[in-house]
Amino acid sequence: MTPKRPLLESLGLHRPELRAWAMYDWAASAMQAVVMTAVFPIFYTSIAASAGHAGSAATKAWANLNTWTLVAIAIASPLLGAIADRAPVKKLGLAVFMIIGVGGTAAMYFVHEGQLTLASTTFVLSLVGATCSFVFYEAMLPHLASPEEVDRVSSAGYALGYLGGGLLLAFNVVLILKPALFGLPSGEGLTFDQKTLPTRIGFLAVAAWWLFFSIFTLRGVPEVPVKDRGEKGLKILRGAFRELAATYRALRSHPQAFLMLGAFLIYNDGISTIIRMATAYGAEIGLGPADMIPAILLVQFVGIPFAFAFGWLADKIGAKRAILLGLAAYGVISFLGYRMSTARDFLVLAVLVGMVQGGTQALSRSLFANLIPTERSGEFFGLWSVFEKFAGILGPWAFSIAIGITGSSRTAILAVILFFIVGGGMLMLVDVQKGRAAVGRA
Repeated sequence: MTPKRPLLESLGLHRPELRAWAMYDWAASAMQAVVMTAVFPIFYTSIAASAGHAGSAATKAWANLNTWTLVAIAIASPLLGAIADRAPVKKLGLAVFMIIGVGGTAAMYFVHEGQLTLASTTFVLSLVGATCSFVFYEAMLPHLASPEEVDRVSSAGYALGYLGGGLLLAFNVVLILKPALFGLPSGEGLTFDQKTLPTRIGFLAVAAWWLFFSIFTLRGVPEVPVKDRGEKGLKILRGAFRELAATYRALRSHPQAFLMLGAFLIYNDGISTIIRMATAYGAEIGLGPADMIPAILLVQFVGIPFAFAFGWLADKIGAKRAILLGLAAYGVISFLGYRMSTARDFLVLAVLVGMVQGGTQALSRSLFANLIPTERSGEFFGLWSVFEKFAGILGPWAFSIAIGITGSSRTAILAVILFFIVGGGMLMLVDVQKGRAAVGRA
């Protein structure tokens, strides 16, 4: 009989450095929950409408902003990862991009009626900061957790992210829906800026939360040592370009990791599309913030136990099978989203997404970590970040094209199912044992 693990070990949080590492998920997920998913898309469409872009045109503007920002991030990410492997700068890189993201999020407070360019700029800074900081954050994981621990540790990070993001999103819900409780203007006859004041104050709260809790990661996680190549300044950058080319070539020695990347590119595009476009799509079909933001809040808290549950499930049936189960659920979610018409439908879909979102993405991260050489984790997670960011491009682009052709977003929602079918089929071809053996030989 297998001895029972202590609770913290079962959760993947049994060492101080693992808890400190997971705290960045707690810190940065406030931005993902409030800015990326729940509040800012609605705020952005209202700014777009005040600038003359209403209805599906506002949704299209939001989709295009996400698409082109992620293209730029995807190009930069592998270079950042290669630099992280050539110099002991994982913590520094995380800190620099965290500050960029915090600054962009805080600047959202100054966006007023009709200022679509400023709204777009602040979102770009916030998104660049969050996603590029995660290149350095995720590259730390294989150095901190053993192959036997990595599924649980990765899942724990997502679970803490759900909890942290959920708590701050709950604050934003109360702030936006009950502004009088905070002494803010409420009722009828308010100007546009008075109506959006609670929302803009909420963005300041996100920036403060993100900055404060990142300190625990920066203080508690040791800098990962790297091989001293005697490089400084521009030599590190030139070496990073050479190393990046070598990393692409090295994928030939790790075909299972490459196949995993391809599968992830496809199915995570479907996941990212649902995350990024949900509230903009809901606003287009007539749902208001009071309908959607509490539902997104529910996703955060439903996701906490299910992220841990997916880590437990991976121990029982393997990470790959657990991911495939999540992708099957996403196919059902996409079909129900196509038929969605009421606030109740949106709530049901939110619960279903919360059950599978964190676990599916966490296990994807940990499965990839088991298929790559640890000493080159920064480079390979730089590539992971490229595929992750490109996975957020095709879906919003499909939305934009579908809106241009049909004038409606429903056809794009239905098309998302194809991402899960194709990506899941590719994932089934990944031979995890063969991939781990290749890492051992390397």
